[in-house]
Amino acid sequence: MRDATGAPALRVSQVLGPVTALGPGRRLGLWVQGCPLACAGCMSRHTWDPAGGHDVSVERLARVWRRGLADGYDGLTVSGGEPLEQAQALAALLDTADQVRRDAGRADADLLVYTGWEEPEIAASPAASLALRHADAVITGRYRAGEPTRLVWRGSANQRLTPRTGLGRRRYGPHLDRRTDHPELQVQVTQDAVHIIGVPRPGELSSLARDLTARGLTFQENTWRP
Repeated sequence: MRDATGAPALRVSQVLGPVTALGPGRRLGLWVQGCPLACAGCMSRHTWDPAGGHDVSVERLARVWRRGLADGYDGLTVSGGEPLEQAQALAALLDTADQVRRDAGRADADLLVYTGWEEPEIAASPAASLALRHADAVITGRYRAGEPTRLVWRGSANQRLTPRTGLGRRRYGPHLDRRTDHPELQVQVTQDAVHIIGVPRPGELSSLARDLTARGLTFQENTWRP
């Protein structure tokens, strides 16, 4: 995808930071728009429609990433939606993000991508493989609501965290089998929405919604129910 000037662009749902529930440290979180996988129980149904969201140039996203690095962010997490549905634009984003971190003297800031694609599907797609060449780690696999897990940063037991670079192995190696009894969920409030960030266990979103309602926050709609 390209913007009106012909520059590489992604269809984006939202960009938020700092994010602390989707990877190690304080991170920039980018959610792409559009997902044909439509996993049952997905908490981000609002990212499914490819006509939703808005086009954002890679150049503009690079500026946001650069500011995040200057503020001490430890990494970039790309989720969705399905990032590999925009493989060419994702390749441009990660290529640029890699260059930005090097120019900023922050080669220690990692790039993490969530995808519902399985590893064999990625390996069979030259475009997907190219898109992920600068990713330090990838979390792969469809979300399966019937297979809950306590593995950190993963929504279901089938999903795999795979380091792909030396930085990825150093940063994510200690977490491959790490489990937690209390997965972290973030709540960020913007002008028109309350954003719940993280990987919840079954029932946690409804419980959180009830708690917020009891505190006087009324939901007109949410993103995890049809």
